Amino acid sequence: MRLISICPSNTEIIEFLGLAPQLVGIDDYSDWPASIQHLPKLGPDLDIDMEKVEALQPDLVIASLSVPGMEKNVEQLRKRDIPHIVTNPQSLFEIGRSLEEIANACGISHKGRLLAESYEAQLERFRSASARIGSRPSVYWEWWPKPVFTPGSVNWLTEISELAGASNVFKDKQTANYQTDWEEVRERNPDFILLSWVGVRLEKINPAIVLKRPGWSHLSAVQQQRVSVMEESLFCRPSPRLISGLDKLSKLVHPEIFQEIELDPLFQNIHL
Repeated sequence: MRLISICPSNTEIIEFLGLAPQLVGIDDYSDWPASIQHLPKLGPDLDIDMEKVEALQPDLVIASLSVPGMEKNVEQLRKRDIPHIVTNPQSLFEIGRSLEEIANACGISHKGRLLAESYEAQLERFRSASARIGSRPSVYWEWWPKPVFTPGSVNWLTEISELAGASNVFKDKQTANYQTDWEEVRERNPDFILLSWVGVRLEKINPAIVLKRPGWSHLSAVQQQRVSVMEESLFCRPSPRLISGLDKLSKLVHPEIFQEIELDPLFQNIHL
């Protein structure tokens, strides 16, 4: 099959399914695995060049509504009658279903089920360990600094926080993405501040930036030196690479509990 992925998370799922050699084009932001970087780039995920897509004559284009604004691309795929599927995972459970959905569309249903089972079994190991934890520190995830966006309750990062023995300080907001401000974060006084800006590489984020925000120097997380920059690629994309992010977070928050958990080889060594 000639496959095209127009968002990073689906490109990563395609790699986990062993289908990366069948990719003939990708969006500009897909950066894992390294083996795909020679492929034609079709534009940023919210502004895909459909002329280039058509020219590559794909058997299937894989899009995702987990990327806000992807609807425009999906409409163009429909208008041009380009074969496509659209995933929309917002939770860890739904990511497992996306694995199977893409596998089914590519004719490898059995492999998709096996991968989904391995993914869910790995999550269950963290779930069992976190169930033994009583005191759960609060964590503040920052997806974007200005305006400030953070995940609410309907988001995989809230689930990952729980599996790591922590609690999203904005889990009371019944939405996937919540726009807040520096003052509200200050009032909630999180135990950990986790900076993971969407589309921004790790080395471009300076954690010292929080000291410039009014009143933030007095926050518990700042006083305890619990401000961390977390890889966008391991936390902000709904793909199985979240397992590696969960492993990192759990060992940051509760190293005494989670050091005993070893990742399945399938989910090891999946950093850039």
